[in-house]
Amino acid sequence: MQALVLEQQEGSTLAAVKTLTGDALPDGNVTVDVQWSGINYKDALAITGKGKIIRQFPMVPGIDFAGQVHSSEDPRFHVGQQVLLTGWGVGEHHWGGLAEQARVKGDWLVPMPEGLTGRNAMIVGTAGLTAMLCVMALQEGGVTPEQGPVVVTGASGGVGSTAVALLHALGYEVAAVSGRAATHDFLQQLGATHLLSREDFSAPGRALEKQRWAGAVDTVGGHILANVLAQTQYNGVVAACGLAGSAELPTSVMPFILRNVRLQGVDSVMVPTARRVEAWKQILKILPNSFYENVSNEVTLSDVILTAQQLLNNQVQGRTLVKIR
Repeated sequence: MQALVLEQQEGSTLAAVKTLTGDALPDGNVTVDVQWSGINYKDALAITGKGKIIRQFPMVPGIDFAGQVHSSEDPRFHVGQQVLLTGWGVGEHHWGGLAEQARVKGDWLVPMPEGLTGRNAMIVGTAGLTAMLCVMALQEGGVTPEQGPVVVTGASGGVGSTAVALLHALGYEVAAVSGRAATHDFLQQLGATHLLSREDFSAPGRALEKQRWAGAVDTVGGHILANVLAQTQYNGVVAACGLAGSAELPTSVMPFILRNVRLQGVDSVMVPTARRVEAWKQILKILPNSFYENVSNEVTLSDVILTAQQLLNNQVQGRTLVKIR
């Protein structure tokens, strides 16, 4: 089988597509013939070595994949069944989806929802699942379309662009924050009503600003998240799922105690299976067919190393799909 393998030499990460035998696969009770995967921000950090994502080498990256069961010792899954996987440390601590085969625990797999193809599942991928979990957090916090606009930061990325599409489909007025004016047409196609510059949110601001947003999906962190919190309306909810800009949060308690703002952290790696299944059902129900046409960049396994570098250089918009087979 062909696999993208990461190795370490003198402290540097080396990435190369190699031919491996099935015997090289790690332990697990289900082996999957991988058909589709994707390149996420975390994958790009791992592949380029610019983030301390991988602690154990050699490693096959790829934090999500979709494919067909090749063999199974888990009674919940049968040969030929279509499945998908996101999270659970796959591609970080356990060999992942950027290979023609993956061997994993059955507990990590989700049966492919009826009506969803493997290709479309990976256009959504980890990024889209995370976006759906963020939208669910806003809904569960009581944010409705009638309460006002929702702002999405890092809107041209995988999580942000899917969040824009989901929120628009649900009837929300969406403001998209992006660092590149070239992405504005793309974001408008997804449903963004307002297009805002990242620079408007990047500088240190006051603890409280004019109330603008009923809710927010933040993928960036740092001053951008702090400014979003300062501009969130009374009783608003901010779903924070990323730190592409910074892991710091230079703010005060004032938005929380004076405006009753809720900061809801969102994790998609270890989220329980039942909530994953519900999120995938919602994705299938909410996302329009046009989303799958507008948002994907498709590459092959041999293109992944270059594409990962381009993603970190902010040269890629939306979701990058990897055709494995």
